[in-house]
Amino acid sequence: MDSRSVARHFEDAAHQTMQHRLYTLIFPIDGERVLLGMKKRGFGQGKLNGFGGKVERNESVRQGACRELLEESGLQCTAEPERIGLLLFYFEHDLVAMEVHVFRAEQFAGQAVETDEMRPQWFGAHSMPFDQMWADDPAWWPLVLRRQLFVGRFWFKADQLTIARQELYPVDSLDEPRN
Repeated sequence: MDSRSVARHFEDAAHQTMQHRLYTLIFPIDGERVLLGMKKRGFGQGKLNGFGGKVERNESVRQGACRELLEESGLQCTAEPERIGLLLFYFEHDLVAMEVHVFRAEQFAGQAVETDEMRPQWFGAHSMPFDQMWADDPAWWPLVLRRQLFVGRFWFKADQLTIARQELYPVDSLDEPRN
C-alpha cells in the first residue's frame, strides 16, 4: 500500500516517486523497562525489535500498531499509543520504500507471551541491546525516550546491515495516514 503522510515533506523528488509500504512499530514501555521481541522468522529474523508490521486496508496506523502488538506479544493496548516518529527506509536495489510509524505504548494489559513470530523480553529502556538490533536504532531511540517527535531517513546497503546514509529530524507534528 502506498501512503503519503509527513514523509512527503522530507523526501527529495527521486524518493517521492517511489512506492511506499506502510508499517508500524510499537514499543511497550513500563516505567524504566521496554519490551522487545526477538524476531523468529521473516524480515529481520534474529534481531530484537519493537512489535509491528503492515497496516491493513481501512486501518489507521494506530489501530495497526495495537493489532500487531496483540498478535506478536499478547499485550493489548488499553489506551491510544503515543505516535512518536516516522522512519523511512530505502534498501539498495529495492524500488519500494518502507514507511514505518513509531509508537510508545504505556498503557496495556495482559502478559507478554511468545508467539510464532516473536519471543518477547523486557530490557532497561536506557540500556538497550543495540548490538542485537537494527543499525539505525541507536540514532533515534533516545528521541523516543525523550518524547521528541522525529522523522528519520535511512539508506541501507543490499546486505540490510550497513547504513550508507542517514538523516534524522526533530519535528513539531506528525500527520496520521490511513491505509
